[in-house]
Amino acid sequence: MDSSAHAALLARSSGKECLVYKCVADPKFDSWLQTAKTTHGHGALNLVGRASSGGKYEGPTIGEAMQKVASEDGIDFGCVCIAERHTFESAKARGKSYPTEHMNMIRKQKAGAKWFISQAVYDAEPTIRLLKDYAAVCKEAGLTPQKVVLTFAPVSRKKTMNFIKWLGVRVPEDAEEHILSAEKPVEKSITILCGLLRQILSECAGVGIPLGVSCESVSIFKSEIDGVHELFRQLQCILLDSRGSPWKVSWIEVMPPAGISTKRKNEEESAVVLKDHVGQQYALVGAGLMGVVVGSLAVSAGVLLGGGKKR
Repeated sequence: MDSSAHAALLARSSGKECLVYKCVADPKFDSWLQTAKTTHGHGALNLVGRASSGGKYEGPTIGEAMQKVASEDGIDFGCVCIAERHTFESAKARGKSYPTEHMNMIRKQKAGAKWFISQAVYDAEPTIRLLKDYAAVCKEAGLTPQKVVLTFAPVSRKKTMNFIKWLGVRVPEDAEEHILSAEKPVEKSITILCGLLRQILSECAGVGIPLGVSCESVSIFKSEIDGVHELFRQLQCILLDSRGSPWKVSWIEVMPPAGISTKRKNEEESAVVLKDHVGQQYALVGAGLMGVVVGSLAVSAGVLLGGGKKR
């Protein structure tokens, strides 16, 4: 199913705007863009380039696609960032003395990209290097760093691990062994991924990049899908705790169970349970509380750190 049409279904059912991924290697990219904007009402696209620089592709290049979207009123776009391309091994293979993914981000930012979403993180070092280099080159160029959303995906079995690596995700051998040999692999992967986020936040503190988290399941295996929701809850707490000030999350039920009365729905929405970062709970009654709806099956919402624009 076309991503634009599918995202329109999710937007209507959740009441939240969707971020729509689109590979630019599409000979009908121009008409797709107009349909996404006018028919489906999307205002946020994440542009993905061609699979490689070689080969024959139809449709615009990533540069041409960014220019087309930037010229449209009412649509913002972001791009991917791939830490695996920001390693010395990758640089050497491309005949470079130093990784250049941070320069790709600058090029895309100058073309109008409002955010970046990473590939799934299983190795903190390339991500830390990329964030620090991106922050440094932004400072040198007098640019404000755009928001970077870090993606995490739980794994519970060898098949999924092989697929993750096939996608290009760098998974250290010890991390793979610890996960696959654990009694509860999903829980072990969640523990490892939470540790990676803590490491990234610690080593990148003060660089000035607004950060977010995204969680996804790359399989239809139930334990991995369930693990996505638990992983997001834990990563959200870690990210918000890193700000160093108390926080709370309020929630509203966007789609109440079938048959629920309007009166009961309003009563439930007026009693909102808030939980702060030390685990205390308070029941607050009253209108005017801001709701944040968290979680989805495929990609969860990013949590903003800093003053960037929230999507």
